[in-house]
Amino acid sequence: MKTLKFIAVFFFVSAFSFANVSSNDKDALIALYKATNGAEWNTTWDLKASIDTWYGVKIENNKIVEINLQFNNLQGTLPQEIGSLVNLRKINLGFNKLEGTLPSSIKNLKELTSLELFMNRFEGNIPSELGELTKLESLKLYSNKFEGNIPQSLMRLINLKELLLGSNFLTGTIPNNIYALSKLEKLSLMDNKLEGDIPVEIAQLTNLEELILSTNNLTGDLPLEFMNLSNLNTIMVSDNNLNREYVSISGKNPPSLMMIDMENPTATVDIEKE
Repeated sequence: MKTLKFIAVFFFVSAFSFANVSSNDKDALIALYKATNGAEWNTTWDLKASIDTWYGVKIENNKIVEINLQFNNLQGTLPQEIGSLVNLRKINLGFNKLEGTLPSSIKNLKELTSLELFMNRFEGNIPSELGELTKLESLKLYSNKFEGNIPQSLMRLINLKELLLGSNFLTGTIPNNIYALSKLEKLSLMDNKLEGDIPVEIAQLTNLEELILSTNNLTGDLPLEFMNLSNLNTIMVSDNNLNREYVSISGKNPPSLMMIDMENPTATVDIEKE
């Protein structure tokens, strides 16, 4: 009888340890593993072990809430099954070799606050579906091969604090309604193919600390209204087609320094505010 009780208890504990997440979530993780050549990851998963031992996976209350696999030699594409992980709050797959387009199912990840896919080889348009992830605070897609316009749908991400889309092949203009991102602290669109004037509406982003627009095809002048951005400590607009060259500022500088003409557009002034 004692032996039977022991076996029963052992079975219950074993079953519980493997039941930390739903089979649907486990299947989604396995799909990610297979689609990104998991056997060749720097730190791989033992698919026979409990999920709570899998590298980079964070579980809370039997739900997968974070995946952090940066610098882990992921190669391949993101599978549609990623959209099944509806409790995810953070994804960081930066510094890998992922390619292809982003799956449309990513719109299902309504709890996401941070989506970091930088330093990969993703291509195609930035999906308009990302605009449905209204809890996003950080969107980092820089250093990929994205093309096309900045989706208007991203202007619905009113909780964004970081929007980093630099070093892609984005075209078109900076959306005038970017003022809707009222919590934005960092905006980087550098090293793309953006054109048109720099929207004066950016001056409404009163929390903005970093504005990096260098190496595009932007025209016109820096709006004088930017002088009212009291939190702005970094601004870079060099290597565009602006009417004049502007000093690049990095550090806590008076906003008025933005209007200084420089022969060398890459010059940097670093003067602390008193």
